[in-house]
Amino acid sequence: MTIHSEHPFQDRHRDPVRSLRGRLGGAVTLWTSGTPEDRTGLTVTSVLVAGGVPGRLLALLDPDSDLAAGLTATGAAVVSVLTWEDRGLAEAFAGTMPAPGGAFAMAAFDQTPWGPRLSSATTWAGVRLESTIEVGWSSLVTCVAEEIVIGDDEPLVHRRGRYLRPAGTKDDRPDER
Repeated sequence: MTIHSEHPFQDRHRDPVRSLRGRLGGAVTLWTSGTPEDRTGLTVTSVLVAGGVPGRLLALLDPDSDLAAGLTATGAAVVSVLTWEDRGLAEAFAGTMPAPGGAFAMAAFDQTPWGPRLSSATTWAGVRLESTIEVGWSSLVTCVAEEIVIGDDEPLVHRRGRYLRPAGTKDDRPDER
């Protein structure tokens, strides 16, 4: 038996960009697009909201994902902010957990003009695709927010490969203006 000082499962050729992104973390969103007969979705954490009139959502998507193709085909999507209770759904849409019958069978969805919306989502946006450009190994999509609904639920956070419970409660948070 040999004892080593390094972690036995640590990747010796770790990607520093991926490590940095993991440490930054972010709120977990579900992007969905399409019709009830042809819908697609993807869990996305690399999202930025740009203020303005209208506001915009920018996201880094896997250019080979079904969502990237669906968003390009329809020109629209729904962006739902997931909660702690949606962890399994996030994993299914990320393709990291089995979803018998498909990920859409795991929850109820309402059809909107932008695509299917997670029925339980209290915070969501209906968006239209404005542009797509290749950035590194991702597609940077810029979408115009046509409708935004804000709820009271705390967003699911993903950092360093794990889901985290939101810190604090509504009573001890600063005012969100």
